[in-house]
Amino acid sequence: MEYKIKPIGLIHSCYREKFGIPRQSGLVKNATGMIEMLSPCNREEMFKELDSFSHIWLQFLFHEAVSDGWRPTVRPPWLGGQKRVGLFASRSPHRPNFLGLSAVRYRGLRKEKTKLFLDISELDLLDGTPILDIKPYVPYSDKLEDATSGFVQFAEKQVVVTFTSEAESACLHYQQTSGRDLKSLICEVLEQDPRPARQRQKQREYGMLLWEMNIRWVAEKMRFTVFSVQEERMDS
Repeated sequence: MEYKIKPIGLIHSCYREKFGIPRQSGLVKNATGMIEMLSPCNREEMFKELDSFSHIWLQFLFHEAVSDGWRPTVRPPWLGGQKRVGLFASRSPHRPNFLGLSAVRYRGLRKEKTKLFLDISELDLLDGTPILDIKPYVPYSDKLEDATSGFVQFAEKQVVVTFTSEAESACLHYQQTSGRDLKSLICEVLEQDPRPARQRQKQREYGMLLWEMNIRWVAEKMRFTVFSVQEERMDS
């Protein structure tokens, strides 16, 4: 038996590549984006009373994992990539139907000409992600007080993030022109330590894209120094 699922929306996100995306939503407060609703779900009446909810659940497609296929066991980053667990004991994107679930903060509905957008924040979604469904987050049932989290244990932030004067000035300029607090976004993303586990003892240079900006930093154990913040040049 097969079913056809059609996306109802498309994510426009600050995360332009997979590297740097936090492992879960809610970890990076300054991560912002929007959902562009697609026809026939771009009707304002479909969102009546949603403004009374602070958060929403998004069901989405791990669209960049589809070509890689799914795997019965995976190596979760929580275990340093050294131990395999069953796929269904993980949140790996490499799943039989490539479906994901994320709770994000809802910032409101916005209409621009003929397009309808939902503004969101605290997201963990790649730019271009297809949205399959939207539901309100309901604390009385969705927050389970007696839940356990197995091998997934949250650790206090240990990364120290600093900026060179040039990088800090670039962040300030970007905020003045775009209204986005890029420096805080960079700090929150790097505090999650996006490096692969096998590289965390190495001193080397890294880069990532946030919005249209190319961020470069040097990692020295648990101290990250951001030294370059420049607009990414797009090939014509």
